[in-house]
Amino acid sequence: MATGALRRRLHHGDVDGRRNEVLDSSGRDNGLSEPLLGSSNRRESSDRSAEDLWEEERRKERLHWTFVFSNLIAQWAQWLDVGIKTYFAQLKKLILKFVASIVLGSGSFIGRFLPLNSATLNGQRRLPPSLSPLQEERLRFLKQRLEVPFDGSRVEHQDALKQLWRLAYPDRELPPLKSELWKEMGWQGSDPSTDFRGGGFISLENLIYFAKKFPEAFQRLLHKTEGQRAEWEYPFAVAGINISFMLAQMLDLQSEIPKTSVGLRFLELLGEDDMAFDNLYCVAFQLMDAQWLAKRASYMEFNDVLKSTSQQLLRELDLDDVSSFKDLPAYNLLRN
Repeated sequence: MATGALRRRLHHGDVDGRRNEVLDSSGRDNGLSEPLLGSSNRRESSDRSAEDLWEEERRKERLHWTFVFSNLIAQWAQWLDVGIKTYFAQLKKLILKFVASIVLGSGSFIGRFLPLNSATLNGQRRLPPSLSPLQEERLRFLKQRLEVPFDGSRVEHQDALKQLWRLAYPDRELPPLKSELWKEMGWQGSDPSTDFRGGGFISLENLIYFAKKFPEAFQRLLHKTEGQRAEWEYPFAVAGINISFMLAQMLDLQSEIPKTSVGLRFLELLGEDDMAFDNLYCVAFQLMDAQWLAKRASYMEFNDVLKSTSQQLLRELDLDDVSSFKDLPAYNLLRN
């Protein structure tokens, strides 16, 4: 081909080699002055095809959504990172709390050096106290008393029954240990020894203590001299056995060391009063009779009355200013 001959070149986007045909009179036979795919950058916008414009718009749209999705993924990653950190922080707190509950437990080395906190009870469990030697001795003795069953064949138990009769009826002759006269005291049969069952010997000791410590209140309850009584009254002696059992359960005395809120309060009382259980018994008996009269109850409702008595005593023991059984509101009933 002669120098100066016209050459035909194809730009990007040509289909048939004619649409964007230009003339080249550079006179060079070899090489290209620009890459084939780069020639579109030099064209005017008016020369660009609709397909080129559409392709560019789609490219911009793809870039936009790519940017949007990348931002979302970055935010999700940040949230996930914060969530994981928060989760492990909470987990760490739970682990530390669990370890603390073990380390500060009643049998732990540290727990033995923690003083008993006298903060508000309100049904919440507190750490078992580090008992003083005096409390330990009194609690041990009380638990020994609770474990002694009544045995009608033992002389000391027979003597205790006779003592109770003399305290209840000082002007009457002592009946045989098996007699219908025992029913007048509120035993269910002619043989009082058959009524103790789960009450144990301590329930007889409680009745004797009540008769000695508060003789006037004891006589009022024994003879039912106050209030409008039911036609079918509760049996005095058997009710006393039930109160002993109820009190032992309520104060958590079946445990090695009481752990309930009321049990811990009782340990405080026991530290000040070696007869705390017997004194609470007297208050509980008087409170039970007051509940009986208030409910106008009859024999078949005795268990309900006993339950409400337990609940009322729990409330009174839960009061912040109770440091002795004499601080209980129900104690005033014993003196009336």
